Amino acid sequence: MIIPRLRCAALAGALLLGACASVPPGGPSVTVLPGSGKSFDQFRADDHECRQYASAQLGGATPEQAQVDSAVKSAAVGAAVGAAAGAIAGGHRNAAAGAGVGLIVGSAAGAGAAHGSQRELQRRYDIGFQQCMCAKGHRVPVAGRFESQRRAADYPPPPPPGTPPPPPQR
Repeated sequence: MIIPRLRCAALAGALLLGACASVPPGGPSVTVLPGSGKSFDQFRADDHECRQYASAQLGGATPEQAQVDSAVKSAAVGAAVGAAAGAIAGGHRNAAAGAGVGLIVGSAAGAGAAHGSQRELQRRYDIGFQQCMCAKGHRVPVAGRFESQRRAADYPPPPPPGTPPPPPQR
């Protein structure tokens, strides 16, 4: 009777972990603005083409696929390792219990690995998308730093009082 309960617990744990996973959008997560002199229809056409280009750069994979693949692999490895550990510890009966515990632990580890895989694939997708849109003449906002934001430590110290001014440069 303990094995069916363990299987139910393992299944419930895997389902709960799967329900916590967030699925990112199937497109870019960056802002691109229409280029000067570009119509909105041209922007939309270029956007569509650049989404296909970015996806092709990843081999057609999507962040969602990377997330699922990583989670499934981790759960499978966890179940296999748990079964092996259970079999070593106590034979056939403990192998099933070990597989259930391994599935739960593997699923938990897989959630973290899946998020990392998803984030890296999204980053690579965004880079390809921005490169394509920039090449087509659209504006890709970039982070910058204004000179007015410089700190006092960025400037050389003033000369001590009574120091003659430097000679003029020619």
